[in-house]
Amino acid sequence: MAATAGDEAPHQQVFYLRYYVGHTGKFGHEFMEFEFGSNGVLRYANNSNYKNDTMIRKEVTVTSAVLDEVKRIVEDSEITREDDNAWPEPDRVGRQELEIKLDGEHINFTCSKIGSLLDVQDSRDPEGLRIFYYLVQDLKCFVFSLIALHFKIKPIP
Repeated sequence: MAATAGDEAPHQQVFYLRYYVGHTGKFGHEFMEFEFGSNGVLRYANNSNYKNDTMIRKEVTVTSAVLDEVKRIVEDSEITREDDNAWPEPDRVGRQELEIKLDGEHINFTCSKIGSLLDVQDSRDPEGLRIFYYLVQDLKCFVFSLIALHFKIKPIP
């Protein structure tokens, strides 16, 4: 009998999360992107050509507890119940993408960059976009913390 995603042990389930936000402007293609894979690898990239800045790339392997926390954040947000059809389309200001593979589901969300909660409130789907907005804020905060802690120049003894 073939195993389905629901039959697998939790640590063996396919899990993937990727977030991208970026735009093309006078400094070229500027973006920030991160992804978590089932193998525990967190990849982070930030490209800005402002003042001749160079691309920052970081890769770190996280524990299953960290992956479980990312899954919990996603599940608690209930983002999988949302639909991005009424969200603002990507435009010259930029685009955001969120891709999630979890519990046998594969979902993709795409919308324009969100500058503030005012953009969320003025959209055609303020409740769904609010869920997306806060989930992205939580994920970015979590990723930035992991990267900062892992690559600390002077570790705390």
